[in-house]
Amino acid sequence: MTVNMKLTTMTTMIIIKAGQVIVKSPLHSFGYIKCIKCSGNTSISISSNSSSNSNNNNNNNNNKNNGLEQSCRHHCHRLLLHQKYQHQLWLKKLQLVCFALIGLISMHLPLSCHGQQQKFRVTPHDLQVLEGAEAMLRCEVSNLAGAVQWTKDGFALGFSAVIPGFPRYSVLGDRKQGAYNLRISNASITDDAEYQCQVGPARLNSAIRANAKLTVISPPSSIEIQGYSNNAKVEVRENQDLTLKCIVANSKPAAQIIWFRNNVEYKIDNRNDKVEEITPKRFTTTSNLKLKPTAADDYTEYTCQAKHKALAPDMPMRSIVQLSVLYPPGPPYIQGYTQGETLRRGQTVELICNSRGGNPPAQLIWYKNGSQIRMAYRTSGRLSENIYTFTAEASDNKARFRCEASNVMSQTPLIAEVELAVLFAPTHVTISGPTQARVGDVVPLTCSTAPSNPPAEVKWMVGGRQIRNATSRTSVSPEGGWITISNITAVIEPNKRSLVVICHGLNMQLTENVVSTYTVNVLYPPSPPIISGYMEGQIIPAGSVQKLLCVSSGGNPLATLTWYKNDKRINSVIRTADKSVSAEITILANVTDNQAQYRCEAANSATEIPLFESTTLSVHFAPETVKIRIEPEELKPGIEATIICDSSSSNPPAKLSWWKDGIPIEGINNTSKPGLWGGTVSTLEFKVNITQEMNGIVYTCQSANEALQRSVHEAISLDVLYRPKFVPPPSSTAVGVENESLMVALQANANPISIIYTWSKDGQSIADGNNEVEHRIFSDGPKLNFTKLHRNDAGVYVCEARNSQGSASINVTVVVEYGTNIKTVSENVIVNPGEDAMLSCTVEGKPLNEEHVKWERLGYDMTIKTSSTFANGTSYLHIKDSQREDVGNFRCIADNRVANPTSRDVLLIVKFAPEIDKSPTLLRAASGTGERGRLPCRAQASPRPKFVWRQEGKDLPVNRTYKYEVEEKKVDSLTYESILIIEKVAPADYGAYECLAKNELGHAVETVRLDITSQPDSPLSLNILNVTHDSVTVAWTPGFDGGLKASYRVRYREANREQYKYIDSLPNSHKLTITGLKMNTLYLFSVMAYNDLGESKYLPDLQKAHTKANQPGKTATIEMYAPSSYNDTVTGETLSSVSEKSESYSNDGSQGDYIDEARKKAASTYLVENSDLPPPPRYQQDGTLPALYPNNMVNARTLPHPRHNNNATNVMDHRARDDQMLLNKAVYIPSPSPAPPPDGSYYNMNSDRYLSYPPLVSVNRI
Repeated sequence: MTVNMKLTTMTTMIIIKAGQVIVKSPLHSFGYIKCIKCSGNTSISISSNSSSNSNNNNNNNNNKNNGLEQSCRHHCHRLLLHQKYQHQLWLKKLQLVCFALIGLISMHLPLSCHGQQQKFRVTPHDLQVLEGAEAMLRCEVSNLAGAVQWTKDGFALGFSAVIPGFPRYSVLGDRKQGAYNLRISNASITDDAEYQCQVGPARLNSAIRANAKLTVISPPSSIEIQGYSNNAKVEVRENQDLTLKCIVANSKPAAQIIWFRNNVEYKIDNRNDKVEEITPKRFTTTSNLKLKPTAADDYTEYTCQAKHKALAPDMPMRSIVQLSVLYPPGPPYIQGYTQGETLRRGQTVELICNSRGGNPPAQLIWYKNGSQIRMAYRTSGRLSENIYTFTAEASDNKARFRCEASNVMSQTPLIAEVELAVLFAPTHVTISGPTQARVGDVVPLTCSTAPSNPPAEVKWMVGGRQIRNATSRTSVSPEGGWITISNITAVIEPNKRSLVVICHGLNMQLTENVVSTYTVNVLYPPSPPIISGYMEGQIIPAGSVQKLLCVSSGGNPLATLTWYKNDKRINSVIRTADKSVSAEITILANVTDNQAQYRCEAANSATEIPLFESTTLSVHFAPETVKIRIEPEELKPGIEATIICDSSSSNPPAKLSWWKDGIPIEGINNTSKPGLWGGTVSTLEFKVNITQEMNGIVYTCQSANEALQRSVHEAISLDVLYRPKFVPPPSSTAVGVENESLMVALQANANPISIIYTWSKDGQSIADGNNEVEHRIFSDGPKLNFTKLHRNDAGVYVCEARNSQGSASINVTVVVEYGTNIKTVSENVIVNPGEDAMLSCTVEGKPLNEEHVKWERLGYDMTIKTSSTFANGTSYLHIKDSQREDVGNFRCIADNRVANPTSRDVLLIVKFAPEIDKSPTLLRAASGTGERGRLPCRAQASPRPKFVWRQEGKDLPVNRTYKYEVEEKKVDSLTYESILIIEKVAPADYGAYECLAKNELGHAVETVRLDITSQPDSPLSLNILNVTHDSVTVAWTPGFDGGLKASYRVRYREANREQYKYIDSLPNSHKLTITGLKMNTLYLFSVMAYNDLGESKYLPDLQKAHTKANQPGKTATIEMYAPSSYNDTVTGETLSSVSEKSESYSNDGSQGDYIDEARKKAASTYLVENSDLPPPPRYQQDGTLPALYPNNMVNARTLPHPRHNNNATNVMDHRARDDQMLLNKAVYIPSPSPAPPPDGSYYNMNSDRYLSYPPLVSVNRI
């Protein structure tokens, strides 16, 4: 029998033939399985197309104890695992084929091949597990013969204990026990499925299987009443529809919802809950509760609770809300007073208004007679209370107190009210009527009570007797209660000064009584007043004190005394006795008291016309003021003016007089007339002719009262108007220095003094400095300012001054001085030997003359062969019979003392034969094999020389082959250089080369060697430059560098110690400052050179330096430069930036010009004293040039300034002044010093300024 099954693209063929079964499959790795029928023993052979016989034998041995169905099962299992993830559908079909195959095989095997039937010992059963817990599906088989596997919803999980693709699944147990329990860890909703434990057929045992359903339950994730948080208050109006929606989310299975009302289950008819599957296998349950709350539902709690088998009974899931039902409050009611009850005034009353119910609680407000009196109330639960406490007053009688209750649900306020009844006696009685009367007058009197409840009764007592015939009436008071009014009349009897009346007010019900007393005075007239203290005609000096006393006796009441001055009432001091009264006034006499009438009046109620007495005063007084006036008021030169003095009123008349500068002058027209206060006014005048010089002259008028020996004065300064007039300046010329500021200040006098100044030059106005635009030249009134003078500013400036009276002008000549500047010099004058030469130097400057231009040359006697002339700003230097020794730079120096001197070098060239530079560094060169070699040859000549290079007496083919090339350049006006370049140096190229330099006057030859690169030679020399208390500066002359860049290392040690210290110099530097040394210590120094190929030996320790014993103080700044190799100027590296100040210098009190910090920095370096410095080199005639390596800079010296004419005796005369100038400039160049100026200028120790002619390369200010 043959069974063919096509699975997708693969075909498995099963052949049962003649007692054997053959399985063919493209996925089977063992080839064919042959099952031979059993006859006592079962033999199984497996053949493979790709396996050896030995493998077949091994397989036969391994499968002796296994049935044919086991091999087929293994085959199917391998197919299943191999393609599980790519071909799951194919595997399911293959599984069915395998089980069919096993069944077919079982049918064809003989009965002798089967044993006891397999069966379930523990059958899987349905299981329910909580999500996240562990599930165990048990499956145990007795007499197990077949293979066991689990399926999930029909999908086979395989025969392995560890199930691929299901990391949380595992099979626990073993085959011997027949236990195959499926464990699922951390169960999830995806594990909710139908599981089946399958046992395959084997040895006539049929397949068995058992199903078990795993149910994974999940509690709800949340519960809420939609729109409200848990324990929230739900505010709703009474009888308004309300729907509470409860949502229980994400449970499995769907949860049930139970409603509670105040913890009692609330059952609803026709309830329709809704269940939705929001996500797969998770359900959300929704329940709606519809309500129509009433006031009784206020504070009611509604609870939504979820019921689910995954929830613990003691931990229910619920959401609670509490209803807050809004409804109107109950009517208010009043406690504390009963209608009809009577209160007494002063009694404390407490009215309590309550209202029950209402949500929100009622707002209670008290009103009195319609006016709000209290809003504050308190609540407790649904009870509101407003307590109004007060003291009963008369105004509370018949007052209506109303309490209103309301809340947001009230359409109109609810009201409760009471009307109070208050009993009160009158607070006072009032008696009215006349207060004064004469004897026999009938006086009407009225007594009125204050409000009273009930009405008060009035009783009278007049003169100690009770009056019974009084008439009374009552009326209602607007304030509450009644008012009682009683009237009587009384007759004034003689011999009495007053009549006393008493009125009683009685409230009979309250037995309270009030009393008032009233007095009527009986009137009598006083006696006439009497004045004392002054007799008429008596003279009172102004300024003295005068007292007047007025007395009046008798009268009832006593008289009232009043003082008057000329009918104007004045204050007085009143004193009262038993039967008299007095009034006193104190007068400080002044001009107004002269002829003034003082009157005293006495009056009382009995007098119809006041009684009086008066007196008139006589007062002497001096004039108070003096006034001066001028006619005409405006004074101008050339007119006659009248000056008038008017004195104010005086008694007796004043005497007038005029004064000028303390000298009396005679006046005219002395007149008098009556003045104020009974005095006399006086006038005195004089005449004067006005001139400009009288402006400001002071005249004084004196007015004297001779009787009082008092006088007043007044002075006047004449104000004479005139046009401006300039004060002549000391000089009509103003001199300034270019680039500095200048101010020209003039002064003009004028009246009025408001002067407008205008400056101009050549008709052009000068800008005013008051505007916002900045100008270099601007005017400021009579001042002309130049912020920075320019030579073009020189000229005549006109200043015009103008006022209202006219104008004036003045001329000022501005002269601008500026320092000398060399405009041009003759360029490289070339002459033949023996000819005369002329050098020119054109200078500009102001001032400028022949004395301001000088010629000089270092080491050259200018008196033998030279002379100079000056014309039109140009100085000419004449050199007679020019020779070789005359070749070089002649320096033209221009100095007019206005600015720093300027100088320029003028080169004189006398033709001469070439002279080759024999410096050691120029006579050797080095190069590596295969590299480019460069041989230098430097010569001086005029005219320009021609260079020829030779080797072994033969001219080299330069610039004609690639091997040799020549570079030529002009170093300066006299120096030329030829460099022989040898390409790809070979061993044969090493050796000596000749350099020939020639021109029309001759030639010179020198040998230059080319060697292979090597370590450098030792430096040629080492010198000490500077020594301080803690540092030493050394410089060295480098030797041959071996053809490579060389560096240098300095070693030093204390003289009494063997241990060295080392320090490397900066690149390209042949000088080094060693710091941190000990004071007063001897040190030894040496230097060596090194390059990439090695190092030289150290020089012997021959150079010594002894550090200073004391730290120096204040230093003076002195700059020095080493000499140049190619001209007569000083250049090279700075020898020292700071030199210690000698004791011969003068401080001149300038110690304070230095700050301490600067002194500390400057004190570490100074110049070596007493150095033997040779003169600088110059152009030689003998054809031999001085050495050009840097050792020359050590042996340099400073040069005398040309201003001193090379006279050394003048040095000390200038040192003190030069030092002071240095301090004023405050110039400091820090160490290490900068490079010298490239143009060859120099600093001079004995100069007037210690400043270089060009600007400094680098300066620091102290």
